[in-house]
Amino acid sequence: MVHRQQDGGYSAPRVVRVLPTLMIVGGLVFDYFTPPRFTAVPFFAAAPLIAAPFSSWIATLLTGIAATLSVLGLRYYNETVSEVTSFTELFTVLTVAGLALLINRLVRLGRERLASARVIAEAAQRAVLPAPAARIGGLQIAARYEAAQADAFIGGDLFAVQDTPFGVRLVVGDVRGKGVGAVETVAVVLGAFREVAEQESSLEGVAARLERALAREGTRRDELDAVEGFTTAVLAEIPPGEGVVRVVNRGHPEPLVLYADGDLDILEPTQAALPLGMGELGAWPDSSEAHPLPPGATLLLYTDGLSEARDKGGVFYDPGRRLAGRLFPGPEELLDALVDDVRRHTGGGTTDDMALLAVSRPTEAQPDRRRIVPVIKALGGSDHRSD
Repeated sequence: MVHRQQDGGYSAPRVVRVLPTLMIVGGLVFDYFTPPRFTAVPFFAAAPLIAAPFSSWIATLLTGIAATLSVLGLRYYNETVSEVTSFTELFTVLTVAGLALLINRLVRLGRERLASARVIAEAAQRAVLPAPAARIGGLQIAARYEAAQADAFIGGDLFAVQDTPFGVRLVVGDVRGKGVGAVETVAVVLGAFREVAEQESSLEGVAARLERALAREGTRRDELDAVEGFTTAVLAEIPPGEGVVRVVNRGHPEPLVLYADGDLDILEPTQAALPLGMGELGAWPDSSEAHPLPPGATLLLYTDGLSEARDKGGVFYDPGRRLAGRLFPGPEELLDALVDDVRRHTGGGTTDDMALLAVSRPTEAQPDRRRIVPVIKALGGSDHRSD
């Protein structure tokens, strides 16, 4: 197996690195123990070709020189250096060695371009999807973006956290599609969210403004995107000092709340709603729902890359079932454990990007959660418990 290095290049296993030497030694042994009509030139020609993709230019050059000198030495030893076949064999090894040097150069140029592309992708990710601070508005924050492809850094999943006069507001979403178009939509949604989260007094108003921003983006694109483009999203608001979280869900996987005692709530919306960008198919006012978020509790928002991760038998990953009863020191530890658990479930690979956002309320001055629930019910919210 070839292993990717931190600089974007690749390092070969040890057996591959020593294979050119083994080929040369094998050629010498083969030539010594076989009749003169048998030739070991394929061994010597293969050595620099094997070294070219995995070794440095100097190592490839030295391998070619060693192979050439081996052919020349054998012909002197066998006293056949003046024969035509000896010149043919020597010319063949020299030509292959030169070709190996060219291959080595092309491979190294490709790796340099890949490393440059990785740097650019990382810069684009930091610009479009920056990691939130570890503490915002008195809350502990952790976020992850796990790309399905090893060399992909950002796709259609998004998250953002904003401290506003109305509390800490969050969004996690998933744009339909892949590629540059999805990244453009991510930029539109995040740009609009960062602006309107400061301006709109209600979470419903934020959702409406995001809907209009996507509608403007749809008219800028071709007819297919204007009709079929959409973004599933969860908007959340954590007001200071209230011990609740308000949620607007637009066709997105349900968030979870993990309590300090290991209990878990699935924040299922009372009424299903269409994703953002599908306003032409139906219009009704958004309605936020309040749920308990007492001190010590953690709110987990995620994209369907988590809930649709499958094992070899095709069984979906169930975050509610896998996290129920487990305790974590903080949001970072929660996401670390979650990512590791998904990798074990899938056998190390996923087919879709995965965005995770965890927000924990510190445990200072813990109010009684039993007193919060009646207040939420009075506000029209619900208190869903997982089994």
